[in-house]
Amino acid sequence: MPRAMFEYTKTVLKKVSFNAELFCKELEKAVNRLLPYEVEELVIWLKQYTANKPELHMCMAVVKK
Repeated sequence: MPRAMFEYTKTVLKKVSFNAELFCKELEKAVNRLLPYEVEELVIWLKQYTANKPELHMCMAVVKK
């Protein structure tokens, strides 16, 4: 089940990536819900996903807390 939550989180983040504010809110929710190792995986995915989306780079601060 936890794996399903990780995949769901990525799906939600992709869908809200048009709005940086929504993206940050959903990312914060994800960090609070996911297991620590999943958060580490999410950071790796985020770096790749936001590489060409500079408007989302500010949201990386959420996972660096």
